[in-house]
Amino acid sequence: MGSQTCTALQKQALLWFVIAASQYVSALGCGPHYEYAIEDFCLGKFRLDMQELDQRHWCNWEDTVELYEELTNCTYLVALKMDCFWPNRLVDEFFIRVHRHYFHDCSLTGRLPMDPPNRILGPFIVVPILVTLLMTALVVWRSKRSEGIV
Repeated sequence: MGSQTCTALQKQALLWFVIAASQYVSALGCGPHYEYAIEDFCLGKFRLDMQELDQRHWCNWEDTVELYEELTNCTYLVALKMDCFWPNRLVDEFFIRVHRHYFHDCSLTGRLPMDPPNRILGPFIVVPILVTLLMTALVVWRSKRSEGIV
């Protein structure tokens, strides 16, 4: 009975060792080769697509969502072909670099920042100017009026 337990434990330990070794080899596949592959295959195409798109539209999610999905899928497929985990640290760093280069000026909502129309912006400019001029005229008028009265 003792030898059967020992053999079962050895088999279980061997199984865990094989699983750990295969995971370690998979993790090694995510090294520089994976990084170079996603830089060459995925980022190269994404750069070309973004160059075709006017830079003013980079922050418009509707215009870039397909390109971004293609980039994401490309990194996944390369990881799959290289027996690599996805997502992983290299993919995270890759997308941080992509965001710093292409989307650093974008707002959190994805909408392009822009001024309101003149019909809305005009009163916010004109009214304070008119109130300032009116208050200045009122102060001057009251100070001149009170000078004669003592």
